[in-house]
Amino acid sequence: MSDTAKPLAIVTGASSGIGYELAKLCAQNGYDLLIAADQAAIHEAAEEFRTLGADVEAVETDLATLEGVDKLYAAAKGRSVAALLANAGHGLGHAFLDQDFRDARHVIDTNITGTLYLIQNVGRDMRARNEGRILITGSIAGFMPGTFQAVYNGTKAFIDSFSFALRNELKDTNITVTCLMPGATETEFFERAGMEDTKVGQDKKDDPAFVAKVGFDAMLNGEGDVVSGWKNKFTTILANVTPAGMLAEQHRKMAEPGSGKR
Repeated sequence: MSDTAKPLAIVTGASSGIGYELAKLCAQNGYDLLIAADQAAIHEAAEEFRTLGADVEAVETDLATLEGVDKLYAAAKGRSVAALLANAGHGLGHAFLDQDFRDARHVIDTNITGTLYLIQNVGRDMRARNEGRILITGSIAGFMPGTFQAVYNGTKAFIDSFSFALRNELKDTNITVTCLMPGATETEFFERAGMEDTKVGQDKKDDPAFVAKVGFDAMLNGEGDVVSGWKNKFTTILANVTPAGMLAEQHRKMAEPGSGKR
C-alpha cells in the first residue's frame, strides 16, 4: 500500500453486506482502504473499490483469532488509520444445546474477541495521535434475549455496551466512537447462520446500502450511536420497557427453526 495523502480506513467484514457498503462509502469519500474478511471474495471486492479511485489492500484472514487480527494490523505497515470500521461478525441459529460449541465459540471470538483486539491495537495508535474515528457494528439484537440465536444476541449486547463505555473513556480526546445498530438486513447473515427456514430469515429485510449510509454518516458526525430505520428504532424503544421473558418469547417466534413455514 502506497503512502498517499489520503486518509486510511480499515473495514472488516468487507467482502459483502454492510461491510462491503461501508468500504464502498469510504472509497467514494476519499479514503484509501485496508479491508479484511475470511472469504476469498474480499479480493474481488478490492478490485471494485479500486475503480472508485482508492488505494486498496485486501487481507483474507480469520478475525476470530489473534493471529488473524495481527495479520490485518501488520498490513497497515505503520500507516496512520484515520477510521476503523469494525464490522466483522456472524451469527448462529438453532438451540444452544444443539450447537457445536466450536461453532458457538467462533461467533464469540469473531464478534467480541477479535473485534476488541483490533480496536485496542488501532485505538492505541489513535490515542497517541489524539485523532481518529471508530465505527462498531452492533445490533438491535443486543436489546433482546435471542431465543434460538442466544450466542449471537449475547455478543451484540456486549458490543453495544462496550461501545458506549469506550466512547465515554475517550470523551476528552479527539477520537469518536460510534455504534451502528441495524436490524435484520439483506445479507448472507441468515444463510451463514443456518436460519433460512425461520420467520426472520424469510421476512423482508433492510437494504445494506441504506444501513451502511446511516452508520457512515453517524461516524462522520461523531454520533455515539445510531439505529437504522424507524421500525428498528421503535423496536429498541419497546425492548427497553418490555420484560425480558416476553422479549425472549417474541424472539422465539421469529428465530425458531421452521417458523418461516408456519
